[in-house]
This record gives sequence, C-alpha cells and structure tokens, in this order.
Amino acid sequence: MEAGTTGLRPLSDLLGDAINTDGLQGSWIENRQILNSRKWAPASALALYCAKQAIEDAGLSGSELKQAAVIGGSSRGNAWLHDWPGRRPFKLMAASNSMHGEIASAVSIELGITGPWQVISSGCAASLDAIGMAWMMLQSGIVRHAIVLGVELPLVEGIVRDYQDTGVLSTNGINDPYHPETSGFFPGEAGCALVLTTEDVPTAPKLTGYWCNSDADSPIGMPSDGHGLRECLSKAVHDLSDTIQPEVTAVCPHASGTLLHAMAEKQALLEALEPENEVSLHPLKPFTGHTVGASGALDTGILVHYLRSKQLPPNLKGLTSPPAPFHLPDSTTQASGTILKIAVGMGGHNSVISLTPPQ
Repeated sequence: MEAGTTGLRPLSDLLGDAINTDGLQGSWIENRQILNSRKWAPASALALYCAKQAIEDAGLSGSELKQAAVIGGSSRGNAWLHDWPGRRPFKLMAASNSMHGEIASAVSIELGITGPWQVISSGCAASLDAIGMAWMMLQSGIVRHAIVLGVELPLVEGIVRDYQDTGVLSTNGINDPYHPETSGFFPGEAGCALVLTTEDVPTAPKLTGYWCNSDADSPIGMPSDGHGLRECLSKAVHDLSDTIQPEVTAVCPHASGTLLHAMAEKQALLEALEPENEVSLHPLKPFTGHTVGASGALDTGILVHYLRSKQLPPNLKGLTSPPAPFHLPDSTTQASGTILKIAVGMGGHNSVISLTPPQ
C-alpha cells in the first residue's frame, strides 16, 4: 500500500487451467502450509494462525486470555474442505470440519480459552458483524476482552465458478470501484484477527459504535438507491451527534466493485452524511481484492494499523471519487474526528462501525 501497488495477480497463477478465469485477477495467501492441518479444516487453521499473532500483539495472557470471547466471521466457513489440495484430514473430524463454528472452537480449544465463542455468517458483512457482536459483549459486561476473527478462503475452482455464474466477478479488469464501467469484484483470500478490550489503552484507536440493518429486498443485489444502507448510516450519524467526536471525517466504504453497489453506496453516502466539510474515502479492496466475509475485519485491521499512528491509509492512485465533498487521497493523511467502516452482505445486510484515533 505504501508503494502504491495492488496485491492482485492473475488468478490463473493459482488455479492453472482448471477453470477459465479469462484474465481475472485475485489475491491469495502465498504460504499454503499455514492452511493445512490434519485436525482442523483450512479456515480454522488460518484463524488459529492469525489469533496467535493478535494475542501476542495485545499482550493478552493468563486469566484475561482464558476468559476472553472468541467471535468469528466468515461467509463460507470450511465449506470447500473436500477439495483442498494437499490435506489429509482425520476422519474423526469430518463432521466438525464442515461446520462454520469450528473456526472459533478451534481457537478456543487450542489456546485454552473458556469464554464464549460464536461464528457469524452474514455474507460479506460477516467479520464486521463479528466486531460489532464482540463490542456488544464488552459493552454489556459479559467479557472484558474479545478476539475477533475474519476468515475467507474462496479461491478454489468450485467457489470461483459459482461467483462467475452469479455474475459478480470483474469481466473487464477495471480495478476502480466507483468507475462508471466497473463490472464486478476481484476475489481474494484473507485471515485477520483483532483483540478488543474494555481497558483504556492510550495508544489504541477506540471503537465507538456499531449499527446494522437489512434491505429485505434481494438475495443477490441491493436497492439501486441504497435505501437500506442509507438508513443504517443515518442512524449512525444521528447517534454520533451526541458523542465527543460527532463529525465524520473519513469513511472506509464497502466498495465491492459491482456497478450496482457503486451506484447504491454512493447515493447512500451522499444522502446520509450530508457533510459540510470534506470527507476522505478509503476503499481498500483495490489493494486486497474482495475477501468477502473476511473483508470487514481485514479493512478494520488496516485502518487500526494506521490509526495507531493517528493516520489514515492511502488510496490506490487514479481511483474515481464520488462527488464532492468526498475525495480519495493517494497518500497517508492525518486522522481526526470519527471514521466509519461499512460492510454490505449479499442478501441485503448492512453493517457500520465507528472508530476514533487515540487521543
């Protein structure tokens, strides 16, 4: 990202000639060994790999770790384990390996965590909802610490073909989510883990809110005017008006790459925010590809990395911006006020969280 280059590569480099990818690009985890485990299915192995890094980064140990919640988000879970290359699973784990819940239970079992665990599967909004559900657990006093997981491994032949048949993948190679000719997304794999806490950590960004609703409209698309997302964003803006930092200064949108979503999200942003000052947009999928259920946590992880230094991430150069007052800076900028992160799940589920930089 700092070099201003995308992580996308020709998908044929991964899948070979098993499927006609027709020049489609994607992003994937290069080291396949971290996805292979005889006991755990690939998504669970990846979740455990990421969880260990986040726990070490947060310095979580002892009784604090033991009593933490583990909340995962994934749209596919371990649904493709039967044709994962190079894996020799235990037959004893056959039933468990086909369940979404194993993603969180594997982390709980391997790390000796006895707090509550759960896996959310709201499509592309899954891991942002996982962040929101974990935050609600913290707010209600159920736990003091929560480990949030976002995991997606869609890049096997069957899954890519399903996306092609649905018509949601890019057909013209335009990696610019608000471009008037954008045609679809570039698929990606990802694993991400975050630690949330009720403790005051001066160097950490703050998670200050979570909102979600549903369009009740379509199993695949969304309303062309984005009215469900608009209502979700409007509720967020209204609730934030009574907080210490009510002004929304930046948004990390969902910006999946489909033309319908580009039009709907742009409309929702313009109508819900009605900002008096400039608002910077930070669509991150041009760098990472669309990592589906993991994208909410992945985008949040990238935001938090920059917010720790009171900065916002750069955009890929040359991206099309929605109308003023929105703009897309292509270098790091100073962070202030409130930053919103949006996720939209297939089937019409909208999620928003708010973040503020450390004071």
